[in-house]
Amino acid sequence: MRSWKVWLLVITLTSITPKLMAQCAMCRGTVESTVSNGRSIVASDLNIGIVYLLMIPYLIVASIAYLWYRNSKREYGRRLEIAGRVKRAMS
Repeated sequence: MRSWKVWLLVITLTSITPKLMAQCAMCRGTVESTVSNGRSIVASDLNIGIVYLLMIPYLIVASIAYLWYRNSKREYGRRLEIAGRVKRAMS
């Protein structure tokens, strides 16, 4: 019950925050110098790299969560099967 309230709060807070563009000083300097020279491809490549580095930990956590869920579901099925056998044997 409480979990969904926490998630609702997190989603609300992240959706109303302004879009912030923060980079380290060296990255910002490189992007500014290349954009001023007319080469904006470096800026887009840098943004793609940042998104790539951001997504990898989430993909790893999601994969582990999926595998945990799948194994938990299998284990629950096995427990139900064993409980059914025991119930039939006791009858």
